[in-house]
Amino acid sequence: MLKLFRYLKPYWWQVGLLILATGGQTFATLQIPALMADIINNGIVKENTDYIWQQGLIMLGVAVISAGCALVSSYFSARVGANFSRDVRADIYRQVLNLNLADTKDYSTASLITRTTNDVNQVQQMIMMMLSVMLLAPMFCIFALVMAVQTAPDMSWIIAIGVAGIIISAIVILGITMPKFKIFQKLIDKITLLTRENLTGLKVIRAFDNEGLEKDKFDKTNNELMRLNIFLDKILKLEGPLVNIIFNGTTLLCSWVGISLLNKDFTYLGDMSAFAQYVAYVMMSFLMLSILFVMLPRANVCAGRIREVLNIKPKICWKVETEGVPDKQASIEFRKVDFRYPGAGEKVLDDISFKAQAGESVAFIGSTGSGKSTLINLVPRFYEATSGEILVNGINVRNYARDDLIRRIGVVPQKGVLFAGTVKSNIKFGAPKATDAQVEEAAKIAQADNFIRKLPDGYAAHIAQGGTNVSGGQKQRLSIARAICKNPDIFIFDDAFSALDMKTDARLRAALKPVTDEAVTLIVAQRVSTIKDADQIIVLNDGKIVGKGKHFDLLKKCKIYQAIVESQLSEAEFKKEMRRADG
Repeated sequence: MLKLFRYLKPYWWQVGLLILATGGQTFATLQIPALMADIINNGIVKENTDYIWQQGLIMLGVAVISAGCALVSSYFSARVGANFSRDVRADIYRQVLNLNLADTKDYSTASLITRTTNDVNQVQQMIMMMLSVMLLAPMFCIFALVMAVQTAPDMSWIIAIGVAGIIISAIVILGITMPKFKIFQKLIDKITLLTRENLTGLKVIRAFDNEGLEKDKFDKTNNELMRLNIFLDKILKLEGPLVNIIFNGTTLLCSWVGISLLNKDFTYLGDMSAFAQYVAYVMMSFLMLSILFVMLPRANVCAGRIREVLNIKPKICWKVETEGVPDKQASIEFRKVDFRYPGAGEKVLDDISFKAQAGESVAFIGSTGSGKSTLINLVPRFYEATSGEILVNGINVRNYARDDLIRRIGVVPQKGVLFAGTVKSNIKFGAPKATDAQVEEAAKIAQADNFIRKLPDGYAAHIAQGGTNVSGGQKQRLSIARAICKNPDIFIFDDAFSALDMKTDARLRAALKPVTDEAVTLIVAQRVSTIKDADQIIVLNDGKIVGKGKHFDLLKKCKIYQAIVESQLSEAEFKKEMRRADG
């Protein structure tokens, strides 16, 4: 937790004012019992009305100063706490955005959401408590102890008994609750995970009539969280009654001892009254500290989870500036590239080599798990090649600055992703400065203009989070339009035409041809019709290239490609294709 205190550095002057205000509040508040003792001893006992009014006005002034300092202290603790949580959340968010796919494999999306929201809120509350209570309580405790001993040294042993009781109760409660808070946060993660999973997979759940199964899974975790929550609440609620018993017992002891002393000297009345208030301050100080230490374990667990994310060291390091001058003409080249996932024994890609120049298209086809999507994910460095080189415009991708490489690449993922906003904002996502004309042209090429204009607000139509208010084909076409609008050097289509019907697919590829004349196009597809016109088709099997060439060349010499084509055509169509291949 202490390691997160570095986020308080920018607000050091506000923390300084808070400390001064807390000191002022402590000093002013501790003067009130002394003034009250003085009024009793020299005003009430001596029946001096003028003295009572004079000291009473001073006491009122001191109370106003104490209240003012308390207000300033509360204001700055809330302000610093809010700024702290904002900065921590921003750093977590930036860290997650900067991480690559391999960096986040140990953290579920639900866990990262919980750490950014719930965990940061817990730490914020703790910081606010520490800035107020952690400063106020020790000051109150120390000065109240000193003044109590000075006021009535004969009764000071009573304080030691009360403090010992509170410390023992706090230690016992801490020992019971601390291990449970780690389990509590993991259950919060799981609740978030199940909720997110069920909301995103609602159609599948209903299609398979598995609402009951999912409800049982959620109820099991929810009930477990409830039981743990009840257990923790019961233990933590014990703190209040225990402190009340100790506090009331101490007060009773003060009264009993004080009255016995009053029998010897009635002027001891003021001192006894002041001592009782100082004892109350000491007890309240330890009560506040005990509450703080009870909250600390959960906040400490949350702080540890936050640090885990902030301390992730990205496996892929980027250059600050691109080393070398990229060619003006687009090109891409793989040189003996191997790849295996971290911790995996077998290679996913083995000795991949090919080259493409501007205006050329390279298509990848193969069975599921052959490494097609993994291969194209190496180009924008979503993953890092284990060995070999990948050159974009003549420069190794490892020598690029992140922004410089990414701006040259337009990616259309296998699963189209849209963001909450409008049709226009989604198309302009990769090119914020694009004009309306450029947006509309990109939509026309992607065969999206017709359905966009049928929407109630056209290009200003609302897109829900995740694009849930448009169909799969519409989502895919908007994703393609977004890549076209970016006007990159390299287009990457990762099975991006799978949701389109054959006619739309053909029209889109025909419209796309002029746009990609000065770019390299990489296409991953399952349908042979999508890739048969590619300049180069690469057939993958178990991560290795087993065929490379044009459609008809591969039909003649690559058995695996033959089998793929045969599986997608009727017997008559396949024989016709083979006759054309034979020439």
